[in-house]
Order: sequence, then C-alpha cells, then structure tokens
Amino acid sequence: LLNIHQPRREVAAHFDTLILLTPNPGRIVYYGAMTDAPSYMASCGHPVPEYGNATDFYMDLVTPGSENDASSELVQAFEKKQLGELRRRTDELAFQKGATSAEMLTSRPGSASRRGCLQMGPGPFATPFRVQLRALMARKVRITFRNPEAIAVGIGLPAGMGVVLGLLFQGIGMKPFGVATVMFVFILLVMLSLQSLPLMPGLIEERLCMKEETSERLYKESAHIAAGFIVTMPISLISALIQSSIIFGFAGFSSSLFLVIVGWTLLVFTAFDAIFQCMAAVASNGDEALMFATPFLVTFMLFNGVVISRESAPIYLRWLFPISPTYWTLQTIITRIAEEEGQPDHFILTMYNFESGHEFHALWIVVVMNIVFRSLQVLALRYCNKIQK
Repeated sequence: LLNIHQPRREVAAHFDTLILLTPNPGRIVYYGAMTDAPSYMASCGHPVPEYGNATDFYMDLVTPGSENDASSELVQAFEKKQLGELRRRTDELAFQKGATSAEMLTSRPGSASRRGCLQMGPGPFATPFRVQLRALMARKVRITFRNPEAIAVGIGLPAGMGVVLGLLFQGIGMKPFGVATVMFVFILLVMLSLQSLPLMPGLIEERLCMKEETSERLYKESAHIAAGFIVTMPISLISALIQSSIIFGFAGFSSSLFLVIVGWTLLVFTAFDAIFQCMAAVASNGDEALMFATPFLVTFMLFNGVVISRESAPIYLRWLFPISPTYWTLQTIITRIAEEEGQPDHFILTMYNFESGHEFHALWIVVVMNIVFRSLQVLALRYCNKIQK
C-alpha cells in the first residue's frame, strides 16, 4: 500500500491498482487497475494527452480550481460506473473468511518463487540477513564510487601527509637505534590512529538515513554495519597502507621490518576506527561524537609507555596500560627494531620497560577492541538516537 503524490511515469508504471481521490474532501473518482485508468478517463471524456504524464493529468483533473478541473464530473461518473460493482464485491467478500497476516506472509511459496519474489517467513523482516547485506553492499558501492574525486582525495591526502612525515623522519632507520626511533614509531601510530576521526560526521549522516529505514524494518542494523565495513574498510586500509608505506620508505628501515612496522600500524588503525565508528553511533551530532571519542583517544595515546610509563603513572591508573593498544603495539615494534639492529638489551628498552615476546597479547588486545566496540556500535545504532515519528 503506497500513498504518493504525482509520481513520475516510470514509477507509476509499476503500480497494479490505483485509487484516485479528490482533495478537500477526499472523494473517490477512480478505483481499478492502473493500466485501465487511461481508457476509463477517455470514456469520461478526458483522454490522456499523447505525450503527457498520465499521473500529472489525473491530478489536474481531480484538483478543484485547476485549469482542467473535472473533479465533480468524475465523482458522478464513478458513482454511476464503478460504485455499484465495488459495493457488490465488498458485500460478497465481507462474508468470506480471509487469511491472517502470518498466513498471507507464509502462504504460496511456489507462486512467489515462480514470480521471482522472495518467500516471506515469520519475523519482522521480509528478507533474510544475506539478502539485506547484498542489497546494502550494492547500494554502498554505487554511492561510494559515484564520486571518484572523493575517493581520490581520501587516498591522496593521506599519501601527501605520508610524504610530509616521511621527509621529517627521512633516514631515521639508517641511524643508530635510540630515542628518535621511538618517537618516529610513536608519531606514526598517532597519525594512523587519527585517520578515521574526520569521518565521524559522515557516519552520523549515514546513520540518520539508516534509522529511517530500519524503523520500517527494511534491514537489520548489523547489516548496515557489515555493508559499510566490507565496502569502506578496504578503501580506508589501502589509504592507511599507502601512507604508512611512504613513511616507511622515507625512513629507510630494512625491508625485513616492513611487515612489523606497517602491519602493526594498520592493526592499531582498525582498533581506533572501531572506537570512532562506535562513538558516531552513540552521539547525536559531530561535536558530541568528537567529545565522546576524545577520552579514549587521549587515554590510549598517553598511556603508551613513552609519554607516560608504568613507573611514572599513578598506581590507580596503571590498569590502563594492559588495555592500551598503542602501548602493546609500540612495545612490539620497538623491541623488534632493537632485535633487528642487534641490540635486544639496549638501554632504551630498559628506560621504557619494554620487553619482547608480547606479540600475541598485542594482537589479542586489538582484536578484542574491534569486537567490543563494533558490538557496542550495533547496540548503539539499535537503541540510541531513535527517530521521532
């Protein structure tokens, strides 16, 4: 059932049945098949113009005071030609027991499949999750690649920032291992962690559209998240990979450290991306999202073992180190660089209390953060910022 005002010809062609009403008050002037409406109007003395839009023509006919107003005439024609038959059919059907809503949704699966339709089952959604995901992914791909300039900027701008940062740290990998190496890795992690921050306003705009559609049970919130993750995450990862690779190239580290430095940097990027996605789902606007994200960003950036070490942190705040992805990632990268340089016992590691062999724990923290914050994102999209109808 659809209530629509002056649809385009292409849209109207998909309608099966038309009920045409006059405004103020609403009086029926036609009830029947959409394809039969032109011949009916012609039989009433009002043929549809050959090159005109039939729906626009009908609206002109039923609008009192318009140039082609024939509302009263068409009301009388309806009472004379259609009303009697309509009442007879209504009386006839009133004594027939119809199917319940659930029976109508689950009945005639063979007929539905022959017509190329999906068989509906019980539940609030007409289609299964895989169909929802496929449709949302197709739409996301079309919307994303509709503006190739935006994709170019999204990749080109981080690449430019990578060149700038690479020039600042040019040749750092060829110099002796020391504090400058630690600062380089720290700044690299900060740059990649912040890359998804500017995307939060756009995520909130998408959420507004999503809330309208999910309120009508068109699809699940998790399908929206999965479609966005599958389509946009590869683009974001490519952008982050290009940026970190450019910086790595300028730094001049051994190629054997590429997977260590770039790989762990990308893992941290996914963790902070999950945080920003979650905050965008919770917040009502962009400013609020930034306010919610700032405590996580500042905390994990400060409690990384370099800016604030375990020894210098207050006792009641030391629990933040075990859950900080930047702490474990920075420790893993720095210890691997020291081992590559042949200095596994360098005083820098002792100064920052960095130890090797924690790769599994670092990976576990990043994976858990992704799972936790993306699960919270689903809950936030479902229960927060509900639209008012």
